[in-house]
Amino acid sequence: MGVARVACRGQVGLHAPLVQVEVSLAAGLPAFCIVGLPATVVKESKERVRAALLNSRFEFPAGRITVSLAPAELPKEGGRFDLPIALGILIASGQIRVPADAVGAASAHEFYGELGLSGELKPVHGLLLAAAHARQQGHELIVPHANAAEACMVAPAQVRAAGHLLEVCRHLSGAATLPLCAAPLRRTAREVGLTAAGADLTDVRGQLYAKRALIIAAAGGHSLLLVGPPGCGKSMLAQRLPAILPPLTERDALEVAAIAAVSSAGFLPARFGERPFRAPHHSASVAALVGGGARARPGEISLAHLGVLFLDELPEFSRPVLEALREPLESGVVSVSRAALQAEYPAAFQLVAAMNPCACGRLGDPGGGCRCSPAQVRHYRARISGPLLDRFDLHVEMTRLAIRDFEASVGGESSSEAAARVAHARELQMSRQGTCNARLSDLGVQRWCASDARARRVLELAMRRLGFSGRARQRVLRVARTIADLEGASALSAAHVGEAVMLRSMDRAATAPSAPCDRRPA
Repeated sequence: MGVARVACRGQVGLHAPLVQVEVSLAAGLPAFCIVGLPATVVKESKERVRAALLNSRFEFPAGRITVSLAPAELPKEGGRFDLPIALGILIASGQIRVPADAVGAASAHEFYGELGLSGELKPVHGLLLAAAHARQQGHELIVPHANAAEACMVAPAQVRAAGHLLEVCRHLSGAATLPLCAAPLRRTAREVGLTAAGADLTDVRGQLYAKRALIIAAAGGHSLLLVGPPGCGKSMLAQRLPAILPPLTERDALEVAAIAAVSSAGFLPARFGERPFRAPHHSASVAALVGGGARARPGEISLAHLGVLFLDELPEFSRPVLEALREPLESGVVSVSRAALQAEYPAAFQLVAAMNPCACGRLGDPGGGCRCSPAQVRHYRARISGPLLDRFDLHVEMTRLAIRDFEASVGGESSSEAAARVAHARELQMSRQGTCNARLSDLGVQRWCASDARARRVLELAMRRLGFSGRARQRVLRVARTIADLEGASALSAAHVGEAVMLRSMDRAATAPSAPCDRRPA
């Protein structure tokens, strides 16, 4: 009887701390005890491990078996500890002979896998994050075949895959070495862009003003609010935003993949390098949007990191859900706190929202038919608080398309053409200030958004007449800087600032005198 140690990793937020699975065999009444804050799934591994060992023609040791998952204060969850526990029992009982330096506290091997009752290895959740941390320490991983592609995304030269417990045992004993997994073929930025470009800007008929705003939003990373009647193309435009955004860098793609890997849905290797597009239903709760649960999982705003978060029917979301967006929009991170742990997730998402102009959706429609009173319109729009509305860089009003727009052939600027202009503007921003314009600090706005005298007069006049807050003023300057970048201008002109002001239509609507709606009888 003896003690064996096998290395593995847990998962807390976006961290994968090293866990030593220590197995001790001692004489006494038969017992199998797992300690070290195991979750219910980990406790149930006792029966899976017992069946897997017996069905693989190993002996299950008689006596007292104690499994310690160290560090003890770290919560453990998931089926990833099945394989390390089984290997620890086999090594401690002497059923497989392993060199002293192959497995132990100083070992350069980590083992992952959920055991089936016959000994086969089943995939585990969130392995990409563990592989990323193992790569930093130069550790080699042995994982189930189903997780090989995911692990190889971040550690292509350190992953070996197995399909059964017996294969791992033969590898450890030296009888049959598991081969290193081949690095997966990653799609180029062009191939990722072609996949995202399945929905093209040319599919949207008309709406040239809204398309212009979408390109400005993409070029500077600005938040965008689309206001218009049902069926005018708001959702279609939002869905085409990822296709015109610049491709992710290798580091950013790994960060996006790590967040997806720890979510409930998991990470799909085929989508590596794609910018996320999240569109939660308006019935989503605060925890679903921000993150939460017993294990502090990431929410929609973190899953949309470096991508697009689209909120359709914005006023239909509950007030607490919308107000929860305010801090992440400014900071780019969200902290999810629970009694047992606290996790911080990145949330540098690009917010795009859509709403109707009134409850019936026909306000301002040339065809008329709106039955909403001015008070009802104000009540409908008041579902979006002033502080949240202030955080939208662009407010764009859209109108219902005329019949001739539907009959016209598809045309206009394509997604690939718009993406080229957006990429050029982003390159200017990164070379000049190291970040996109939407993320400029107040000091950065003062330094990089210099304007001439006429532009300053336009901005001062807009602030007096429209009642801009200090935040709105800074956002206007950031948008103007993006417009200038799209045109290749070094300084802001009155035209740039004027267009940025015009792209805040909700501010103009708030200061305009309310007019009665067309209340035609049904």
